[in-house]
Amino acid sequence: MNKTSISAKAKKATLFDENTEFKPSKEFSKNAHIKSMAQYKRMHKESIDQPDKFWAREANELTWQKKWDNVLEWKAPDAKWFKGAKLNICENCVDRHVEAGRGNKAAIIWEGEPGDKRVITYRQLLRDVSRFANALIAEGVKPKDRVLIYMPMTPEASIAMLACARIGAVHSVVFGGFSAESIKDRLEDSEAVAVITCDGGWRRGGTVELKANVDAALKGNKTVKTVIVQKRIGNDVTMKKGRDKWWEDVIADAPAVHKPKGFNSEHPLFILYTSGSTGKPKGILHTTGGYMVGTYTTAKYIFDLKEDDVYWCTADVGWITGHSYITYGPLLNGVTQIMYEGAPNYPEWNRFWSIIEEYGVSIFYTAPTAIRAFIKAGDEHVDKHDLSSLRLLGTVGEPINPAAWLWYYEKIGGGKCPIVDTWWQTETGAVMITPLPGCTPIKPGTATLPFFGVDAAILDEDSNVCKPNVPGKLVIRKPWPSMLRNIYGDKKRYKDTYWGDYKGMYTAGDGARMDKKGNIYIVGRLDDVLNVSGHRLGTAEVESSLVAHKAVAEAAVVAKPHEVKGEAIVCFVTLKSNVKPTDKLKIELRNHVGKIIGAIAKPDAIHFAPALPKTRSGKIMRRLLKELVKTGQVTGNVSTLEDSKVITDLQKSIKE
Repeated sequence: MNKTSISAKAKKATLFDENTEFKPSKEFSKNAHIKSMAQYKRMHKESIDQPDKFWAREANELTWQKKWDNVLEWKAPDAKWFKGAKLNICENCVDRHVEAGRGNKAAIIWEGEPGDKRVITYRQLLRDVSRFANALIAEGVKPKDRVLIYMPMTPEASIAMLACARIGAVHSVVFGGFSAESIKDRLEDSEAVAVITCDGGWRRGGTVELKANVDAALKGNKTVKTVIVQKRIGNDVTMKKGRDKWWEDVIADAPAVHKPKGFNSEHPLFILYTSGSTGKPKGILHTTGGYMVGTYTTAKYIFDLKEDDVYWCTADVGWITGHSYITYGPLLNGVTQIMYEGAPNYPEWNRFWSIIEEYGVSIFYTAPTAIRAFIKAGDEHVDKHDLSSLRLLGTVGEPINPAAWLWYYEKIGGGKCPIVDTWWQTETGAVMITPLPGCTPIKPGTATLPFFGVDAAILDEDSNVCKPNVPGKLVIRKPWPSMLRNIYGDKKRYKDTYWGDYKGMYTAGDGARMDKKGNIYIVGRLDDVLNVSGHRLGTAEVESSLVAHKAVAEAAVVAKPHEVKGEAIVCFVTLKSNVKPTDKLKIELRNHVGKIIGAIAKPDAIHFAPALPKTRSGKIMRRLLKELVKTGQVTGNVSTLEDSKVITDLQKSIKE
């Protein structure tokens, strides 16, 4: 049982004393891959000063069908990693472990939300992936063709991704909570030739109509030739003759053997769409060789992976965390991992703790949003279970506040598990700033130090390095293996968005500060991007969906701090002159946003406003709205405001 009380050191840390550190135990350090800060500093220095030597050594632990001519070719903002090499990332995730004698080792232990269970060994995974790869080829899918995947958290989601990678097709996974409109946008931008989906999925005992959403998204589509549908919940779906086929049918006669072809290191691996400050999602393009080495190395060192570990990342494969630390990183390292289909609170708030106890999970990687929800639900759900198998905890998706960090450390980790608080992005492909559990002194609230090969800095507007604890822009000054290569089909946007602020440097879009010891604290987004439960949503996307409603003339969207989700979505809406503001309309607008973008984007609050605060040139002053939702008043500079009466009206609407 993990019935622990907050230790004296933890109580001190709740006062936000940045001198309070939690060091790994001597036993943990002794058995860790990175055992001391001296070892970390030595390896990090080598990775920055001699990146070719460092990354070649890491890459040599993997299988290459042809070795590289040179490790890195860099001309900002374009990188080529392991140029001249040929490889197959699926071969590295599956085949090489079978060949090394791990065929009977569990690769995926899966539990469905209703309680159904499966164990898939590496040998079985090889057969399943090979069958589906052959099925895709039989359907005419070729190297570099784009394949959209829209599935729940079943093993088939990872099998589909691996099969695409095996034949050189480019997968584009869409989170199963997104709407038909979101699927349609991604289909049109990627020009996908095939879609892989399910009849439906389970969510908190209800069903999600995945196939129906795909059908709606495909109306008018001219590029998709094949839709493959896995049977999951057994609901009635419409199957279009000639286009739609059951997963079970296409693999029935497919050979269980497929020889993995080698592809160039810079061969495109996947496109993953992420929100930007404009209304159009960005298709982040990652290539194969560098991404493989980056995810393999980060997973190995950050999670300190061992042969007998049972690893569990609770993310969805529809997000970058699910790509890098479910489908690729863990399988590249040959570990056994848990995959769970459903919600953390179904049927009760103890579901996660029950799974950890049942399967002896040793490494647990989840989001601060979930942690805050567990705290709110009550300790009694944790106290029912023995979590003593845990040896390492991790967080991902957003900064974790010190109070939640301490609860996680004491209540879930029993005061003995290091916490790796990881900072990274869809664009970076792999973790960039993180503690290493065997050596880094960890502090609540900071992601601590850069990972190997990451040259991070905090700069001011004049390109100067900020003094300790002075906030600035987080930049990465040198290329790293898993870095993005482009925004699909939009090279100019790629350059302007990520490389336009400082010459030759990647701008993360996050504000940060660094303390005197070099620990980095992420302080929030610099652009108009919301972070809701660890998921990025562009304010422009939400605004566009609101304005698409027949009753809305104008809308502005800002974030408000939320104790569970991190940020809540607050909308200010100006209605058309013939429309009356009602509570019923608020509900209608909330559901309208959910229909267009997905349930994750449903606003937490909608305020009707006769007008929005604008400059004389017509620009909406969102900083005033942010201040209003946080404090209820505006104290900042309003000299450029066109009509000061607007603020009074907005204050009134917030109180109503």
